[in-house]
Amino acid sequence: MAGAKALDLLLGVVLLLHALGSLFQITRGELTTEGVSYSTLHGPTQDDDVTVEVFRKRRWLSEPRMTSNKASQETSEEESRDSPGPLADAEADNSSQIAEDTDHNYYTSKTYGPNDPMSKGLWVNIDQMDKEKVKIHGILSNTHRQAARVNLSFDFPFYGHFLREITVATGGFIYTGDVVHRMLTATQYIAPLMANFDPSLSRNSTVIYFDNGTALVVQWDHVHLQDSYNLGSFTFQATLHSDGRIIFAYKEVPIEIAQISSVNHPVKVGLSDAFVVVHRIQQIPNVRRKTIYEYHRVELLKTKITNSTAVEMMPLPTCLQFRSCSACIAAEINFNCSWCHRLNRCSSGFDRHRQDWVDNSCPDETKDNTCDIINTTQFESSTTASVTKTSMRSRAVTEADSTQSTSHPPTSMPTED
Repeated sequence: MAGAKALDLLLGVVLLLHALGSLFQITRGELTTEGVSYSTLHGPTQDDDVTVEVFRKRRWLSEPRMTSNKASQETSEEESRDSPGPLADAEADNSSQIAEDTDHNYYTSKTYGPNDPMSKGLWVNIDQMDKEKVKIHGILSNTHRQAARVNLSFDFPFYGHFLREITVATGGFIYTGDVVHRMLTATQYIAPLMANFDPSLSRNSTVIYFDNGTALVVQWDHVHLQDSYNLGSFTFQATLHSDGRIIFAYKEVPIEIAQISSVNHPVKVGLSDAFVVVHRIQQIPNVRRKTIYEYHRVELLKTKITNSTAVEMMPLPTCLQFRSCSACIAAEINFNCSWCHRLNRCSSGFDRHRQDWVDNSCPDETKDNTCDIINTTQFESSTTASVTKTSMRSRAVTEADSTQSTSHPPTSMPTED
């Protein structure tokens, strides 16, 4: 009898350890190329119950395609796929290589060379800004692999989601996610030059930011690579505008970016966004694991980044900006927009609200692709209303909200129990 109890106890311990192992895992294979550990200051407690799985959308299983409402059918097939399940790494990813004036669904971009006057014009001279608004972050300027939360004074639209808080990291990037975890470099970032920078190596190295009410400038000033100090210092900045524009400007880049080692830290230039999925752990009641899936990435050509260059990225319309069913299904943009009546939301099915979309059976609801629209005509003596059906191919007038609206929709679904 005692032996049976001991066996049951041992089995229980094994199951508990297995569950805990699943709970705190970071996906193998992504660690060396996608993420390294960062500590975050002045923000919510880091969520260790996070699995960072950087699966691109093209590597997900597909479901039957929804009827498209786009004028052009030339957009790649993955834009209409609707399953969160990952596929093998062997398939092509959803990265975007940027040339000048490149359109990559969420943003268009243009790179300005060192001889272009725009490069100089896009550089923000922080020394000439209001001294009271310029913040030199004392801790980030004297540490390695640290990040700090920074509040914005304006709504910043990123991939169609409005942000009021970002995380500035010593490694030359800004983390944009709601779930704060250690593997900040994996996804959900704005990276003018993500690399193994260590501001603590020099007294001249600083991390500075400036918010004037309509734009936030973050500058990594005279920072050195931890494993290559003798190569010289880097000075560059990222500017986030309230209209969604993102500017990368480079003042000092002493070596070719291709020569920067990625052995101890990823080297990236570009943008990335992802959604969070919450999983229940069957072996441990009331405990859940959060997994982050990347749905899009923009990769800038590193060969174009040198001294006195700049990149300007302009946001394109997304389904999230449409606030009515008629405007949503009539939208002629780069995405296959569908309206979910249960959520009263327009979406392509791939954004930070992904779990809400699936949990509320929106993929099934959108197969109908119709909505009731009340058309009201004013007369001098009476008002009549008629209810009409609008199909997915309707050419109704788009009723889109401006991306500069001060309304503040949630940036993701709830991530805490």
